[in-house]
Amino acid sequence: MSRPVTLVVVGAGMRGTVYARHAAAAGARVVAVADPDPKRRAAFAAEHGLAPEHVHADWTALAAQRSADAAVIASPDGQHADQAVAFARTGHHLLLEKPMATSEADARRIVDAVEAAGVILTVCHVLRYTVYTRVLTSLLASGRIGEIVSVQHLEPVGWWHQAHSFVRGNWRREQDAPMLLAKSCHDIDWLLHITGRPVERVSSFGSLKHFTAANRPEGAADRCLDCAVEATCPYSAPRLYLDCLKDPDRTFWPLSVVTSDHTEEGVRQALREGPYGRCVYACDNSAVDHQVVSWEFAGGGTVSFTMTAFTPQEQRRTRIFGTHGYLEGDGTLLKVIDFRTGREEVVDTSAESGASTADGHGGGDGALVDAFLRAVAVGDASLVWTDAATSLASHRVVWAAEQARRTATVVPLPPP
Repeated sequence: MSRPVTLVVVGAGMRGTVYARHAAAAGARVVAVADPDPKRRAAFAAEHGLAPEHVHADWTALAAQRSADAAVIASPDGQHADQAVAFARTGHHLLLEKPMATSEADARRIVDAVEAAGVILTVCHVLRYTVYTRVLTSLLASGRIGEIVSVQHLEPVGWWHQAHSFVRGNWRREQDAPMLLAKSCHDIDWLLHITGRPVERVSSFGSLKHFTAANRPEGAADRCLDCAVEATCPYSAPRLYLDCLKDPDRTFWPLSVVTSDHTEEGVRQALREGPYGRCVYACDNSAVDHQVVSWEFAGGGTVSFTMTAFTPQEQRRTRIFGTHGYLEGDGTLLKVIDFRTGREEVVDTSAESGASTADGHGGGDGALVDAFLRAVAVGDASLVWTDAATSLASHRVVWAAEQARRTATVVPLPPP
């Protein structure tokens, strides 16, 4: 870069902090932040050396004029559309956390604003940017397994992650954003990426089965700290969050979402007073805890996607069935079987990437930010793979799947 790319960050929570750190490490300069939470604002400002006049509770002043080369938007999902449109109109390139918007109408507003302003937009579908994905797509493009006929894909959310984010946490209400949008739009986008075909018909089934008052154990209290059966509950908040104190990697996430006081006393106070200490059977959650989505893509191939809470938190697992071969992967290892020779090959993508499951979506976070910064620096939108129109296409599959689930129908998906 001839000069550092400058960034303003809207939303100083987990994702905004992660993207800002990657950007700063890559040589970009964070020049301002907006976040309504004073503690998050202060911590972010201190980390990036921001003067008080560049630290805002409200984002509108930053969007009113060209305040940097680009804006990182990592605010709550329902705010994305208004913020993206406003920053695009004043000429900011956009790094936009997924989902791009919570309705198709708002997503189209973003597309129109970005096209009218001529700015670069990247939606943070980080799974596209991993070494694992690059190796997998190169194997498919080489014809190793022939034409893709069908795909099976599992997203193992993890029992404690479901309880943390989608029962007690910020994404618990499907009326704000359904689970497919809040969590699994990563996977839907990735599946469209690897198959390379537009979706024509969608069906879906799923529900909130377990985390309801009907499944509350006898003797359970409204808060784990008061509960007589907490010690034997898989979703014990004290067990989850107090154990984080022993692991430096887990103090950033998930513990920092719960409290900034990383002491036993601080955690217990947060569990006593805040949402993360609630019984999972006594929350105001409505997000599904399991869902299956199936679709037929152009040319007659099919995809089956399963999202479920009731797993360890592991990497995604995928099986791809082709006319000449079979491929399966677990986020690190890829096994390829060639039907013509019977030969089996295992490719370890970690040897190239060095990324673990804890390393920012397998290295995808950093690679996404690097690609965005390069694109902004040279003005070349082709350097990013998740532009507005591409992300709208995958989001349309999500909304079709939700329509199918709610109406028990197969939903056709015409071209946009």
